[in-house]
Formats: sequence, C-alpha cells, structure tokens
Amino acid sequence: MSKANGPQRLILPGALLAMVAALAWPAPPPRVADPPPGGQRFVWGRDSLWSALEHGFDTIRTSGCARESSIRAAVDSVDALLAALLAERTASGTPSIASLEDAFLRLAPQAASCGAVANAYIALQGRLREAIKWQSITWDLSARPVRETLYRLLYGSRAAVEEVMLQQPDSASTLTLGAPVPSATPSAASNGVVLHSGDILVSRGGYPTSALIARGNDYPGNFSHIALVHVDSATREISVIEAHIERGVAIATADQYLADKKRRVMLLRPRSDVPGIQRDPMLPHRAATTMLERARTEHIPYDFTMDYADPGRLFCSEVASAAYREHGITLWTGISTITAPGLRRWLASFGVRQFQTQEPSDLEYDPHLAVVAEWRDPSSLFDDHLDNAVTDAMLEGAERGDALEFDWYALPIARLLKGYSWAREQFGGIGPIPEGMSPAAALRNRSYNTRHAERKAALRGAVTQWATDKSYRPPYWVLVSLAREAR
Repeated sequence: MSKANGPQRLILPGALLAMVAALAWPAPPPRVADPPPGGQRFVWGRDSLWSALEHGFDTIRTSGCARESSIRAAVDSVDALLAALLAERTASGTPSIASLEDAFLRLAPQAASCGAVANAYIALQGRLREAIKWQSITWDLSARPVRETLYRLLYGSRAAVEEVMLQQPDSASTLTLGAPVPSATPSAASNGVVLHSGDILVSRGGYPTSALIARGNDYPGNFSHIALVHVDSATREISVIEAHIERGVAIATADQYLADKKRRVMLLRPRSDVPGIQRDPMLPHRAATTMLERARTEHIPYDFTMDYADPGRLFCSEVASAAYREHGITLWTGISTITAPGLRRWLASFGVRQFQTQEPSDLEYDPHLAVVAEWRDPSSLFDDHLDNAVTDAMLEGAERGDALEFDWYALPIARLLKGYSWAREQFGGIGPIPEGMSPAAALRNRSYNTRHAERKAALRGAVTQWATDKSYRPPYWVLVSLAREAR
C-alpha cells in the first residue's frame, strides 16, 4: 500500500469523529418569552384558616357522627344561601358570596368526621358550583377580582370536598351527577352516564407531566386533559377526539378513552340557553362532527408551543375550542397566564412558547358550560394529591433556580433517536421522541419525570409515618410541606 493511502485511512475516523461532535454539540438554551401583560399569580393567603380547619377536624373526629344533626343543620344553612343566590343575580363582591365561601369551608371538618354526611357535603358542593356558575354568566370574567372570586369558590369548594372524600373513603360516592342539562344532540350511555355529541371531557392523567400541566399556571388546577365527544346520529357510536403528545389528534372509543390512566374525569355540556345554541340546538353536534372529520382526513400534529391561535397544530384544549370557534362559540372565557420566571423557564425547555393559553382546568369556570357528572375514586384521588404536592414543591424549587439538567452524553443518543422517530413518522408510525419535540426537550422531560418519581416515593414514606402518628391522612397543605422536605 502506498503512502498516499495514509490520509485516506483517516477519512472514515475523521468523519465519524465529526458526526459524534455534531451530535454532541450542546443544545442552545431555550428562548423564554416574556410574561403576559396583566398576569399575576393567585395567592390564597389563608394559612391560618387551613391550620384551624385541621385542628377542628382533629378535635371532633373521635366524636364522629354524634354531631350528625348539627352537621346537617349546617348543610341546610348553606343551602339557604344557595337558594338566595339562585333566586336573584348579584355582583361577585357582595357579602353573601364571601359568607358562602367561609361557611362551606368551615363545614368541611365536620363532614370529614362523619361518613354519614360525606355524600351530603359532596352534593352540596355540586349545588354551590351550579349557583356560582349561574351567577357568573353576568360577571366580567376579565376582571381580576371576579376571576379570583370564581376560583376561590369553585376550586376552594372542590378542595374541601376532596379532603372529606379522603378522610371518608368508604362512604364517599365515586360518581356524582350535576343538575340535568338538556341537549338536542345525539346521545348514548357509557358507564352509567349519558353522553351527548358536543360534550367535553375534562380529565387528569396519571403522569408527572399531567400534574405539571394542571398546577403550572397562575391559577393552579386539578385537570390536565381535554377531549371532545361525538355521538353518531345513526349508530349511536361514541367517539372521543383528543390530542396526544405522542401522535397528535386521534380518535378513541369511550372504553379506550377510559382505559388510559386517569385520576379524575369531569363531563361538561354547553348550556342550552347560550345564544348560539338557542338559534341552532344541533350546533354542539356540528362542532364535534367538524373536528371528527378533520381528524379522520388529515394528520394534525401536537402543538407543543401551546399557541391556541394556531389552527395547524392542536394541543388538547384546542380540540374543543377550535371546533366550537368554527361554529361561532368562544370557549375559555378565562385565559390562563403563566408569569412565574422559574416555571416559564422550565416550560420553555419543553417547547412552550405561549404563556397566555387555554389551560384544561379553566374550562370548569366557563359560564357557557355546565357540569353534568364527575368521577373521583378515593385511591386515585390520593395519588392525584401526592402528584400535586410534589409538583408544587418542585415548582418552588424552579423559582429558586433549580434546573432540568441531563448528562451531555445522552444528547447524541437522543438526536439519533429523533432521526429514527422522524423516519417512522414518514410511514405513519410513532417513534420514541414525539413529532415536534426536540431531543433536548425530550431529555429534560425525562429528567423531570425521574425527579418527580423520586420525590413522590420519598413523600409516600413521609406520609405513612405522619398518618401513623396522627391516625388520619394528612390534608393537602401538610402534603406540600412534607413534599418540600422529601428532596
């Protein structure tokens, strides 16, 4: 072999070295958009009340149902407040609204001490939600004080109910039904609930990122996913249209939808007195049909940027909002903002670019929609609370500067997997890194999931010890405190 072949022998190793260097080249830092104007984080500022409620429960729980008659009298007293609210419109800042919040919350320790009245308290919360949503039809939801009032009443009453459910897991019903909501659209029954075409399913997934979606905004919530229901007018077949991170917009049967890991599910239905639906009672069905046909005829990628104004790519909330918007109804009257710097930095590292967006939890507050039913199982619910507590503690760390890091040598592998994923997508397949997600974002996502799982495992141990010492499950504010320590 001649000496001239010497340099040629170096071409392949050099090319390989160049390829490895290119694959290992550091990813650029994510661009973090400015916070949306006017956004501000909600703060309860009622730590003394939470402590008083827990102390009250600890004091009366041993007497239990010996106080049943007084508890039922308190329920009747709150019902009287609700009857007045359903009789006449009132402003969001009136004393009757403030007294309702306080009366309902202070009733929680009594209901939690007596399983015989647990379901009465849960049903009372449904009536409270119905009254407040009816009142909110005339409220200006763009005004921050109004938004806070609505959030305090609906989110706060839900939180109180769930503390009761977790203290009385054998007494509380898993399925609660709201007031009847008429609809002219095709319907079919599934798992004991009648679904109408155009209904919206709001759920909470069982993954760490599900908790991040639910908690990661200025008004932390309990839901992470939206799906739109279509019922065929001829066959009564139920189709559930939803956007998945892994494959974009897809269609599932009702059973397939429920088989996916879920901590809670709420069914919403457009009110029949919404002007657009008064003119055309079949509008919800036409909206669902529009989205169903689009999902069947084209590939709609998942929108990681969370830009609800971009119809080309859709995240889960957009499946419902885009369908209804095309038929003249704007859902999400309250748009969420994300202002915390650490949270924006983390979300940007996953690909989020819009920090004023349609969060799944916010749909419950939309006055266009009524709650038809809600499913919560105590065992799933406690896992939901653990996930939330860990997430809240981790987000506090994000504000202190915690970063979602990964080992440098993982990036070349992730980039190769991204190429493999792209090749599979060209033939209709799904790869290990979703379409629209960068390799670096995928690694940060894995880092977040791993950290969350480790913190949750540590929290479980702390909760077991706490419950052994106290003889009851820790309430949510205690879970968050324990999660802070479970590093």
